[in-house]
Amino acid sequence: MTRLARHLTPRRLKLAFYLTLAAILLLVGYRLYLSIYEQGHHAAHAEQIDRLQAQADGDGLHFAVVGNINNSVGLFEHKMVPMLNRAGPDFVVSAGNAVSGAGEDKYRALHRTLSHLEMPYLLTAGQKEAGAFGSFNFYEHFGPFFYGLVAGNSQFLFLDSTNPDTYPFQIHWLEQQLRDPFPAHRFVFIGHPMYRTEHTSPIDSERQYLADTGFRDRLHDLFRQHGVDAVFSSNLHLFDRQERDGVTYVVTGGAGGLVLNDDTSFYHYVDVRVDQDEVAIEVERLDIGQHQFFKTLESLWFFIHSLFYVGHLNFLLVLGLLILLAIKLYGAIFVERDYYRQYDLDTTPWRDRPLAIAMVTNNYLPFIGGVPISIDRLRRGLEQLAHRVMIIAPSYPDQDERDGNVVRVPACRGIGPLQDFRLANPLSPAIRHGLKGFEPDLIHIHHPFWLGRVAQWHARRLKVPTVFTYHTRLEHYSHFVPLPGPLFRNLIAHTAIRRFANRCDGVIVPTESAEEYLRVIGVTSPIYVHPTGIDFDRIRQPAPEAVARLREKHAIGDDERVLVSVSRLSKEKNIDFLVSAIDELRKHSDRPFRCLIIGEGDEHERLQARIDSLGLEPVVTLVGPVAPETIAHYYQLGDLFVFASKSETQGMVILEAMAAGLPVVAVRSSGIDDVVRNEFNGFKTAEDIRPWVEAARQLLEDDELRDAMSDQAETTARRHAIDSFARNVSGTYAQVLALYHRQANVRPDPPSE
Repeated sequence: MTRLARHLTPRRLKLAFYLTLAAILLLVGYRLYLSIYEQGHHAAHAEQIDRLQAQADGDGLHFAVVGNINNSVGLFEHKMVPMLNRAGPDFVVSAGNAVSGAGEDKYRALHRTLSHLEMPYLLTAGQKEAGAFGSFNFYEHFGPFFYGLVAGNSQFLFLDSTNPDTYPFQIHWLEQQLRDPFPAHRFVFIGHPMYRTEHTSPIDSERQYLADTGFRDRLHDLFRQHGVDAVFSSNLHLFDRQERDGVTYVVTGGAGGLVLNDDTSFYHYVDVRVDQDEVAIEVERLDIGQHQFFKTLESLWFFIHSLFYVGHLNFLLVLGLLILLAIKLYGAIFVERDYYRQYDLDTTPWRDRPLAIAMVTNNYLPFIGGVPISIDRLRRGLEQLAHRVMIIAPSYPDQDERDGNVVRVPACRGIGPLQDFRLANPLSPAIRHGLKGFEPDLIHIHHPFWLGRVAQWHARRLKVPTVFTYHTRLEHYSHFVPLPGPLFRNLIAHTAIRRFANRCDGVIVPTESAEEYLRVIGVTSPIYVHPTGIDFDRIRQPAPEAVARLREKHAIGDDERVLVSVSRLSKEKNIDFLVSAIDELRKHSDRPFRCLIIGEGDEHERLQARIDSLGLEPVVTLVGPVAPETIAHYYQLGDLFVFASKSETQGMVILEAMAAGLPVVAVRSSGIDDVVRNEFNGFKTAEDIRPWVEAARQLLEDDELRDAMSDQAETTARRHAIDSFARNVSGTYAQVLALYHRQANVRPDPPSE
C-alpha cells in the first residue's frame, strides 16, 4: 500500500480519486476553452493605431493615461475599464507596467483585459514589460518598443527607457520625428520618470527613476526646443505633476498596482483634452479598492490561468501529475492487495533439487570488502548444499584465473574517490553469454546499480526471478557522487533503492533494522531477514605462532592491550571519530594499549597525516589490507574490537571479531544495534567521544568484565555460521521461485536424474 493510502480511509481515498478525476476533466476542458476563446494576438498596435487615426475628428482629442496596471483584474479590468468606457475618451494610453511580468502568459492576459475597452489603446514599454524575454514578447504581441504616430493635430511619441544600448539611436530617431512642423501639440511617453517627484512613497525607491542623466538631459533639451506639451511616465506608485522649461512632466501609477490610498498614492487615471490651442491635463481620482482576500484569490486564479495559457509544456506536466495521482489512488482503492507472505506455497519442487544460482556483483575477490567476502561465504555454503553457483563480477589484475565459476567482465579502474573500485563494462557480451550458458533458475543481485540493473534486464529476458541483497546504506556514500550531498542523501539514494527493490521478486536484508528502513521508504517486495554468515570455525582455529609473529611485527609489548578495528579507510566509515576517540582514550586510561586499524582506502594518506599530527604513531597503526585468511590472526591478537562506522547494514566484521571472543565498542547505528547487545557482548554509544572513551576504558581496565563479555560475544557469533546462513538463503530461493512460478502459472521442470 502506498504511503498516501495508509493515511486515508477508504471513503476518503475514493473521494480523493473522484476529485482528481474531476480535476483532470476540468483541466482538459479549460485548456480547450483557452485554445478556442483566448487565442494569441500579434502586432496589436498596428490595428489600434488604424482605429485611432480613423476616428480622430478635427483638432480636438480626448485621451486617458494610466500607469501600473500590473495585470490587475479585480481593479483595472472590473472597475477602471467600465469607468473609462463611461468617460468616453478617444483612446487610452498605458504609461508603462501594464503587465506584472514579462512572460507570455502575462501578455496574453493583458490582451484579454484590454479587449474590454470600447476604444483603441496603446502601450508604453515599462520596466515590467522588459523582464526575461520581455522584449521578444512585447514586440511579438504589440510591436516595437519605441514608435510614433499623428492623430488629429497632435503627435504621440513612445520611447524605451529600459534598454540603455538603444539610447543613442532613440535620440537620433526622436530628432527626426520632432522635425515634423505640422503637429500643434506633442506628447511623449517614457516608462521611467525623468525627474524626482515632489512627494515620495515609501514603496518606491531611487532605482525606479531614469538612471542615465545624460540621456535624460538630452531628451529634455529636445522637448524644450520642439515645444513638447507633456511627458507621461509610470513606474512609481503615486501621482505627480511638475513643470520644467514649459514642459509638463506627469507621473501616473494608480491603475491597479499597489497604492497607499493617501494624498500622494491613490488609484487614478489622467484625463487629457486637446483643443485647437489648449491642452488640459486633469487627474481623475478613483474611490476604488479591493479587499485583501479577493486580491489573494485573484492572484491564485491568475497563477492557474497563466500556468495553462502558455504553450503545452505546463499543461502536459500538470495533467501528467494528476493522471499519475489518479493511477496511484485507483491502485490504492480498487486493486486488491495481500501484503502477508504466502505461507501456502509448495516449495518442494525447488527444495528437492539443486538450483543454478547466478550472482551478479559490482565487486568481488580479490577486492577486499564486506560485500565480496559475504558473497564468497554464501557461495561456499550453497555449494556445500549441492547448488551450482556462478558469479558475474568485474575483472581484476590479480584475480584467480583458475576459478571457472566466476565470469569476469572487462573493467577499468575508477577515478577520483572511486579509484579503489573496478567499473565493469555493463554492455559486455560476457554477461549475456555467461547467463545464457549457465541457464540460471534465479539471479541473485548484490547492488542496485550498474551491473545490478543489467542483471535485472537479463532476468526478464530469461524469465527467471531476481533476489536482491541490501548490503549497503547508499545515502552514506554521497561523497562518491558528483551531485549535491543533501540531494543524493535525502532523495536519490532512497528512491533508487526503493525502485530497484520493488522490481525484484525478493529482498534479503541482514538485520531487522534494515527491513524496517526498506518498509519505511516504500519497498513492497517480500523481505527476508538473514544475517550474513561468518566462517566461525576458521576464526576460532588456534594459531599461536601466527599471532606471536604479528605481536613481534607490530612491536606490541606483553603488557599492552590490543584494540582491533577492521574497516575500509573511506569517509563513510567515520575513521576520524575513531582516531579522535583513541587520542582521548590514551589520556584517560591507565592501561597501555595499541590500536591496529586494518583496511585500505582513499583516506589512508590523510588519516596517517592526522595520526602523525596528534602524536599517535606509537599507539595507532594503519595496518593496510590483510588477506581474508590472515584476518583471523589479528582478531586472535586483539583484546577488544572498536568500530565507528555508521553506514553498515549489519557490520559483518563485528561478528567475526565476536567469533574470536572480542567484546565490541561501537557507535550506535542501524546494523550495529541488531548485533551488539549493550553491556552484554559489548558497548554501543552515541557518536560522542566521552561515552565511547568511557566504555573502551572499562573494557581495557576491567579484566573480569572483558572476560564475561568475551564469552557472550562468542555465543552471539556462533549463531551466524556460514552453514546456517546458506540454508536460510536456500529456503528463501525456494520461496521466491515458488511464488514467481505461481504468478506465472508455470510449473518447474522435473529434476534431472
